[in-house]
Amino acid sequence: MINIKGKLIVFEGLDGAGKSTQVILLKKFLESKRVKIFLSQWNSSPLVKSGTKRGKKQKIFTPTTFSLIHCTDFSNRYEREILPLLKAGFIVLCDRYIYTAFARDAVRGCNKQWVKNLYSFAIEPDISLFFHISQEVAISRVLEGRTKIKYFEAGMDMGFSQDTNESFRIFQSKIFNEYENIIKEYNFDVIDASLSIKEQQEKVRSIVTKNIDISYFKWKARYETKTINFI
Repeated sequence: MINIKGKLIVFEGLDGAGKSTQVILLKKFLESKRVKIFLSQWNSSPLVKSGTKRGKKQKIFTPTTFSLIHCTDFSNRYEREILPLLKAGFIVLCDRYIYTAFARDAVRGCNKQWVKNLYSFAIEPDISLFFHISQEVAISRVLEGRTKIKYFEAGMDMGFSQDTNESFRIFQSKIFNEYENIIKEYNFDVIDASLSIKEQQEKVRSIVTKNIDISYFKWKARYETKTINFI
């Protein structure tokens, strides 16, 4: 039995839903409360970074290899960052967790149970947040903010369309449908991502402080002041 002293909070949502903004705001809020906090981001392990970049550039990934390399990235971060810090009593925030793989890999045609088995070592989060927004708004935000959508990001490897933007729309639509099932199966707290950034953050903080006693995770002073009673 793993002795977990910390808490795990994960943020999920379509590209363009604004979840990364919200996770950063929550991190700053908790830091202001002197809480022991750590943020882990999807696909950020230095172990596979160069290989992932080279494979994407050469467009050599199959759905299976793409799934495996993302799992390698996650498992490296999990073993070196996420799990040790949870054991040490930190609140760990994850900008995307295993559910991103569940959704994306399923759309790419990987067997759903096979993908779940790949990530079966990962513990269940204490709080799972999904930022729900219409596909049209999320896709528009991404397309308006980028000069170019990358090949795999657009799902071009799946042959949905020869047009990058159209392929991205189809790919994101299919991912959205997978998420609809995931958030029900894993009891996500759903945040309306069409609300203002401030309103969303208020809801996020409300969920977190309602379910977690953040005072328990504050940094302790190295030396505690002793109370002296004078007679």
